[in-house]
Formats: sequence, structure tokens, C-alpha cells
Amino acid sequence: MMSKRKLQKIMTMPINLIFRYLTEKTRIVVWLYDHKDLRMEGVILGFDEYMNVVLDDAEEVNTKKDTRRPVGRILLKGDNITLMHAVSNSAAA
Repeated sequence: MMSKRKLQKIMTMPINLIFRYLTEKTRIVVWLYDHKDLRMEGVILGFDEYMNVVLDDAEEVNTKKDTRRPVGRILLKGDNITLMHAVSNSAAA
């Protein structure tokens, strides 16, 4: 039987993952709530406890039209965030 202590060691808290993206300057993709065809890509400059995120070098990606629009530095409200992940090498090309 696995102890609770051992389970906690392998669990990654969401704030820790976002902090890792921040410190490693990882380019991320943010899926937007209620906008299934729009995604935001950028590098996290900062975030808070409400998951409001400041993205630098941000681009609006329209997956339906396969277009990208540079938007610069933006503040993305946490209410609009559905999912975050690192940009894969194949997606960045």
C-alpha cells in the first residue's frame, strides 16, 4: 500500500508548474475558455494567485484559420484560461 507521503512527492502542484514555466522562460500555449479556435502563445513574465498571467512576445493563434497574429505583451485574466502547456518543437516551427 502506497503511503500518502510518497504520493505527495510525485504530485506536481499547478502553481509549481507555472512557476517552472516562468523561471525557465518556456514558451507556452494557453487554451481560452469559450473560444475553442483561439489560443495564445507566449512567455510568462508573471502570474498571481488568481492565475492572471502576463505573457510576453504573445501571439494569437487561430487553429481554424491556421493564422498567427502578434499581440506583444498582454495580461490574460485567469477566468479565460482553460489549459496551459509548453509549446512542442513541432508546433513552434
